Amino acid sequence: MAQDAQLPTITVTASPIHRRAPAKPAPAARPAPEADPALQAAPDPFLYRGTLPIVTDQFATVTVMPRDEIDRATGLTLGEILQNKPGITSSGFAPGSASRPIVRGLDNYRVRIQENGLSSSGVSELGEDHAVPIDPLATQTVEVIRGPATLRYGSQAIGGVVNAENNRIPTAIPQRGIAGEVRSAISTVDRGREGAVLLDAGGGNLAIHADAYGRQAGDYQIPSYPYLYPELPAPPVNRWQPNSANKSDGASVGSSYVFDRGFIGVAVSTFESLYRVPGQEATATNTRIDMRQSKVTSKGEFRPYSSGIEAVRFWLGSTDYRHVEIANEGGFDGPQQLFTSRQKEARTEVQLRPFDLRFATVTTALGVQGFAENLDAPGAEGGLFDPNTTRSLAGYMFNEFRFNTTQRMQLAGRIEQNVVKGTVPDLFVNPDVGIWRDRQFTPISGALGFLQDLPGDLVASATAQYVERAPRAPELLSRGVHEATGTFDIGNPNLQTEVAKSVEIGIRRSKGPWRFELTGFYTRFDGFIYRNLTGETCDESFASCAPGNGGELKQAVYSQRDAVFRGAEFQTQYDVAPVWQGLWGVDAQYDYVRATFTDGTNVPRVPPQRLGGGVYYRDGNWFARVGLLHAFAQNDVSNFETTTGDYNLLKAELSYSSKLPGDPSGLTQLKFGITGDNLLNEDVRFAQSFKKDEVLQPGRTIKVFANLKF
Repeated sequence: MAQDAQLPTITVTASPIHRRAPAKPAPAARPAPEADPALQAAPDPFLYRGTLPIVTDQFATVTVMPRDEIDRATGLTLGEILQNKPGITSSGFAPGSASRPIVRGLDNYRVRIQENGLSSSGVSELGEDHAVPIDPLATQTVEVIRGPATLRYGSQAIGGVVNAENNRIPTAIPQRGIAGEVRSAISTVDRGREGAVLLDAGGGNLAIHADAYGRQAGDYQIPSYPYLYPELPAPPVNRWQPNSANKSDGASVGSSYVFDRGFIGVAVSTFESLYRVPGQEATATNTRIDMRQSKVTSKGEFRPYSSGIEAVRFWLGSTDYRHVEIANEGGFDGPQQLFTSRQKEARTEVQLRPFDLRFATVTTALGVQGFAENLDAPGAEGGLFDPNTTRSLAGYMFNEFRFNTTQRMQLAGRIEQNVVKGTVPDLFVNPDVGIWRDRQFTPISGALGFLQDLPGDLVASATAQYVERAPRAPELLSRGVHEATGTFDIGNPNLQTEVAKSVEIGIRRSKGPWRFELTGFYTRFDGFIYRNLTGETCDESFASCAPGNGGELKQAVYSQRDAVFRGAEFQTQYDVAPVWQGLWGVDAQYDYVRATFTDGTNVPRVPPQRLGGGVYYRDGNWFARVGLLHAFAQNDVSNFETTTGDYNLLKAELSYSSKLPGDPSGLTQLKFGITGDNLLNEDVRFAQSFKKDEVLQPGRTIKVFANLKF
């Protein structure tokens, strides 16, 4: 029975109220097509790759990026492969290296990035130059969720949760005892190359997984030479973004004991990256970051023979992270700043069996989560902050009420205890003397969601959230030079709990030839915490942050003001008619976010509205698409922030995938393809980037990839 056991993978898209899945669960949103005469001659369109995944059984907006779409993406980071999805962009600070996802204009400590349900455990939240220690090469699926389910992971996810799923902790025995995959790709814009090998094996009750991957890229090409580099001569023929090369590699090994009522597993993984930071000052000082992470994770699930408990699940993780920011300062080319983070996270859930309340069937899940971090950032010029600690303990509950076959409601709540300890400078007496601070917060959050099935295979949703977020240690305790970003960061030890009150409505359709999703949202922040560029400059000390000093570092002060975010997202796909052996159709997308403080001024670094569409063909083997995404100019900017112009991204892709049953070589699937991005070779500057005036995004890109499964 152990070999036949196939328990559902714990993913973000799965509702917090899990239910037992069949041995081979059907993919989401793949019912039979509608009885449209124009489509009856064609095979089932939902069996084709390239079908827009619309999730309709969740109390939130969910974006799903399957492996096939990751292969076709030209980006190298989580932010870059997601950046053209409605409502999602990337920070674009160091393309190919440090580009963190931004969801609905929110970033850093409001967007949680995790792998297999556990935090990515880096320091990407506290600096745009810091890379996320998760590589899409080793990822099977990436999912982004907004709404009530984010309370399952913490109040540091007001904007959403980005979850990368893989099989590093196996949940089942391979059917043939062994399975594997080889992934490879090359790209022209940066002379990049990448490769990965993934292996799964097992027998009896034991399952084993191992993977190894690596990538390397040089400075990437840009359409025109940035005007802020007058002292650097432009290359005679090709144009390159100076100081933008990168390389990274990683590996993992994991094992699970699988039995008829569940599994328990553990994995050990490493990630290393050496990447350069583009920008005027960073290029002049040859700034680069050497990053290393080691991580041990464990998770398990048990479904007891019990009349009251459906399942018990747990997740555990311990991470040791460090990176060194290296630069040539004052004739010394060496380490200038060090970041270290040691994190531990544990979460356990108990799901109760459904209970009949007469007016509804209720399913309840209860959970407890603990988190601990030791953080430090010493540096040659005093460092960004002294050693500090963060401790958090939380309890949460989800209740799902099913009134009938068409109406569902979810009620969720969470309470946390957060403690942040560290020192900050005494700005009123002697900035060189640290004052010990011990801040305690008790955030309380709640969410309510409704789902209603409507005629025409439509599903309507409405959610409301009240989320309190405790400020994190860097927001409270920063007090110095951040070398790679070129800023002098000043925290505020008196920051109060941030409160977000949100409502969201949506309507979705996942069946038939026309699939779409439309959502609108409104969030009011009380005490919105943001990193504010004041317009002043500093050198390496507080005393140098005087008006008119003319220092090399931009002063960035963590501040707090009331703000309002509102916007909308739309995506659709329509299968027009059968052609050749498949279907051709059209798709479209739109997203918009407007963020202002309550006095009418603009929140800094907010993405512009975007509108796009394309034409595609897909069948059982081939997928082809040509699409254009237009980003409008962003003129709604804050003080000391420049506007950005509009741009067009033209993308074309062609891929082929074929299963090879019974192949004597042992191969089971072959996949290859080619993708071209920014084919118009336009200047692209991201409004949300700290370095938009200095750093252009990559120019015309051609990527060729090939994958083999066995």
